[in-house]
This record gives sequence, structure tokens and C-alpha cells, in this order.
Amino acid sequence: MSTPLWVALHLPLLSLEAWAAGVPPDDRPGVLVADHVVQQADAAALALGVRPGMKRATALALAADLRLGQADAARDARALRAVAHVALGFSPSVTWLPVAGADDPPPLVGVRLEVRSCLRLWGGLPALLQRLRDALAPLGHRVQIACAPTALGAALLAGWREGLHAGPHVDDREALQRVLDPVPLPLLVGDAARQQALAGMGLRRLADLHRLPRDGLARRFGAALLQRIDAARGHAPEAHAWLTLPPRFAARLELAHRADSTDAVLAGARVLLARLVAWVQAGQGCVVRFTLVLHHGPRHRSDSTVPTHTPLVIAPAQPSDDAAHLQSLLAEHLGRLPLPAPVLDLGLLCDERADAAPPNSELFGAGHASPESRRAGLAKLVQRLQARLGSAQVLALSPVPDFRPERGTRWQPADPARLGAAPRGAADVAQQARLLGTQPLWLLPQPQVLAERNAMPLLDGRPLQLLAGPERLESGWWDGQPALRDYFIAQAASGALVWIYRHRLPVGPGEPGWFLQGLFA
Repeated sequence: MSTPLWVALHLPLLSLEAWAAGVPPDDRPGVLVADHVVQQADAAALALGVRPGMKRATALALAADLRLGQADAARDARALRAVAHVALGFSPSVTWLPVAGADDPPPLVGVRLEVRSCLRLWGGLPALLQRLRDALAPLGHRVQIACAPTALGAALLAGWREGLHAGPHVDDREALQRVLDPVPLPLLVGDAARQQALAGMGLRRLADLHRLPRDGLARRFGAALLQRIDAARGHAPEAHAWLTLPPRFAARLELAHRADSTDAVLAGARVLLARLVAWVQAGQGCVVRFTLVLHHGPRHRSDSTVPTHTPLVIAPAQPSDDAAHLQSLLAEHLGRLPLPAPVLDLGLLCDERADAAPPNSELFGAGHASPESRRAGLAKLVQRLQARLGSAQVLALSPVPDFRPERGTRWQPADPARLGAAPRGAADVAQQARLLGTQPLWLLPQPQVLAERNAMPLLDGRPLQLLAGPERLESGWWDGQPALRDYFIAQAASGALVWIYRHRLPVGPGEPGWFLQGLFA
């Protein structure tokens, strides 16, 4: 049986980053406060001397322009759930990092995933870690990653902030024993009183506990501490509560300030969209439709006519997991949406998901786009134009069953889902191609009358040389506009090929007999 390999993702600034996601960009230092005590501070605040555990008034005395945010456990849980969704896209075996609780586990925030069984699928550990970092990047979190044969050992190494910010990667248990020895005890013991008691005894590293009698440690600090040490080193089994992907996506983001413009709304919506894409990619699917709900607040207290919320439904022409495409569609729709009132918070809902197409496994597929890829790109472009200009302003040529060239197509609103797809009756495509092989793609808006000399057509005063024809057309008898024509391919003096015709029936004196209808490329 192979040794497990755990990848731990620790997010040391999750609470601060989750709060900042709903705050407009600002150069001022920011901190999170709970019960008038600083919980987390960003780099700018730390540079001014603000530290976690400091009183709010003291922090303001050091930096009067601090941006203060209120800590919110529910907001942190929503942000952490998106990280778990990303991890589920790489392994089915995902669990939370230990968090503070009644039995005093280490104060770590994040997830861990067992990857030994799927390393070959991702091309080895380095390739998996790189793709994992790329997938986490849109969420905007600082992530510390470490690998170890035990789940708790990987979590401790990921949370180790002294010297190894990226975390070491250990693949065997013998090496794990040596790497765990210098891990600081506050990562293993979350209770402040126990940390102070251990420090008073001169115990600061995990190796310090390893040298002490186990019975004495158990009497003084409880058997749970020994059990965690054994689990981290691989000497005791570990129990896990596995995470699963929810069948429906629902997320909410509270904005720090009332948003009076769609630009401010879009900034918050991007955060929710990144979480939506993480959810749908974890299930190897694509978004069919999602709804952005704008929750409003009244402009003034006596205003009771303002709607409480505004739903905005976005349905891509084709199911998509492309974050950039979904964001562009949302931006175009928001740009045309008048806000009836300021927006206080946003909600994003999605319960329609389609299976994603399998990845392209062609040897040279990267350099040669498949027809499906080209159709998908065209559909995205057309849908974005429709979102900006309106569906009636984006037209596409549609074939009409009429042999008269000027009536063979018509303009109608484009359907992105059908662009580039095979037309109905695809079995007759080859036959239609043969019929159209002698017709140019460029038709004049109206047939142009050609001058004649000795019953032969002229173009720009010079005779045309007939190369092919006639191709006879008899059509239109049913609508009173019959077309009785003989078509020819002719060459002009410049060498260009043109498509001309003459009436089959004799024309009266002085009436034109030859017409130019199309040009060949």
C-alpha cells in the first residue's frame, strides 16, 4: 500500500482578504477588528506598527487613517468554501485544516487534499502544485502550501511562518520527523494559556516536547496533545470528514460601501464569479445560466418605493467555464442596467450546470483550433456584441430556399448557439456545395447593367471573355417575379473573374440584355 501524500493549503490572511473583496481599492492601511481588538492587519498597517491583539484605539493612534473592518465568521466561511471547491477539482479527498475548537486544535485556516492517487493524472507533483496555484489565483488569497505523508503534518508545515513561507514538501515519513522538529508549538496548541505555560517551561518547538516523558505531558496538558503529535508524525491514525461539492451554487458578498454605479457593482461581482467558476470546474462542468441579485437600500428613510432587489439573469449562448467570458457578458449587461437604488450587497445563484467537453488530446491540437473551438469563439463574440448593442442590432445571414441569388439569403438576428453549426438537412451539404461551386460569394446589392457591343457584354468599356456557361435558371414563377436567365463566368481585361447573366427571352429594343451580379475573389 502506497504512502499517502497530503497537500495543505493554509490561508493566513483569509479574513482580511474576504473583507477587502467588498471594499473599493484604497491605498490606506486596513485592519479587521472584533470586540475592539485588532484581529488582522495588512502590510501597510503592519509597517506603521499595528499588530494583531492591539486595542482599536491604540491602532488608530498609530495610524489615524486606518480603514476598519468588522470580522465576520460567515463571510470567512463563504470565502473558504470557494478554496475548497478549487481543491475538489484536483482530488476527491478533501478536508478542512484543523480550526479552533473545544479540544484546542492548531489555529490554521484552509483545506488539505490527498493527491497520491491522482499524481499521474496531473503529471506529477510539481505540475499539480503549479496548476493548483493557477486555479487559486483568481480568488485573490495568499496561500501557503506544503506537502507531507500525514494530513496534520502537512497542515503544520503549511502554517509554519518562520523562514519557510512557502512550506516544505516532504514525501517520506523519516524525513517528516526531522522537518517537524523545529515547528513552533503555537501551531500545535491554540489556547493562549497553554502556550504561555509551555513557554514558561522553555518549550517552544515540537522537538522540545518529543524529549519529555509522555506520561507527564499527558497529565499536564491532556492526552489530546500527544494524540496530535503522533498523528502529525504518522504514528497514529487520522480521521477525516470529507468535503463534497454542493449541487447548487449560492454565494453572497456584502459591499463595504453603498454602490451607486455599475462599476462598483461589477468589482464585487468579479469576486463572486471567480467563486462560481471554481465551483463549476470542480464538478467538471460549465455554467448554463446564473443570476446576479442586487440587493438595494433606500436612498432615504422615507423612500418606500425602491425595490428590495434586482435580479439579472445571464445565459451564455453555449455553456461556459471561462471566467473572462462570463465577466465580459456580465459587464455588458450591467452597463445597460439602470440602478433604481444603491446596492448594499450581491448574491450569485446557479443551479444549471452542464457537463464540460473532454479536453483536447490531439498531438498537435494546441496549434490548430478545432471547428468546435472556432464556433465557441464566434459565439462568444456575437453574444458580447448582442449584450452591448441589443439582439436586433447583430444580424446574421440565413439561407432561404430560393434559387434566385438575390433572394437566397436574408438578414435576421444572430443565434449564437447555431453560428457555424451544420444547417438543417446536413446530408445535402455536399450536393449544395456542388451547386454553388460556380457562384461567387460577393454579390452586388443590385445587378448592374452592362453595356454591349455586337450583342457581347462590356465592363469598363472593354469586352468580357466568356469562360463558362450558360447555367440556366428558371425560378420565381410562384410569386409573379420570374427569373429566366443564363449565367456565365467571364474574365475582365484586368484578369478578374465576374458572374454575369442575360435574359433567356428576347428583350425589347433599347432594353439591357446583360447584367453583372457577382465578383469572384
